[in-house]
Amino acid sequence: MILLVVDTQKAITNDKLYQFDLFKSRVIELIRTARNNKIEVIFVRHDDRIGNELTKGNDNFEIYDGFQPLNGELIFDKNVNSAFKDTGLLEYLRQKEENTIIIVGLQTDYCIDATIKSGFEHGFKMIVPANA
Repeated sequence: MILLVVDTQKAITNDKLYQFDLFKSRVIELIRTARNNKIEVIFVRHDDRIGNELTKGNDNFEIYDGFQPLNGELIFDKNVNSAFKDTGLLEYLRQKEENTIIIVGLQTDYCIDATIKSGFEHGFKMIVPANA
C-alpha cells in the first residue's frame, strides 16, 4: 500500500479551494498516518512546461509547504493528467509489487480522475478518502 499525493502544488493549493481548511487538515492527517504506519508516501507534480505557472523551476511548481516530502520520499513529475503516463510511477509500483493506492490531492475533475481510472486499468485497488 502507498499514499499517492497528486498535484498539491503551491500554485493551486490555497484558500481559494472549496473547503480548503478541511482539505488541508485531511491531507496532513493522511500523510502523518501513512508515515507513522510505515506506508510509503509518493508525491506527483504537474508540469505545464515553459511559460506557465506550473513549470519546473517556478516556486509555484513546488509542493505546498504544509505537505512537504521528507528526505527520501519520491516525487514523480508528469505532463498529462494521469500520474501513470510516462512518469516511471507504474514501473516503480510494479517493481515493488504494490497493489493498493490511497490517492489524495488536486484536481478532482482532471488529474485525480485520470489517475484513478488509469490505476484501475493497471489493476490497482484505488482508495479515495473523503475530503482529501
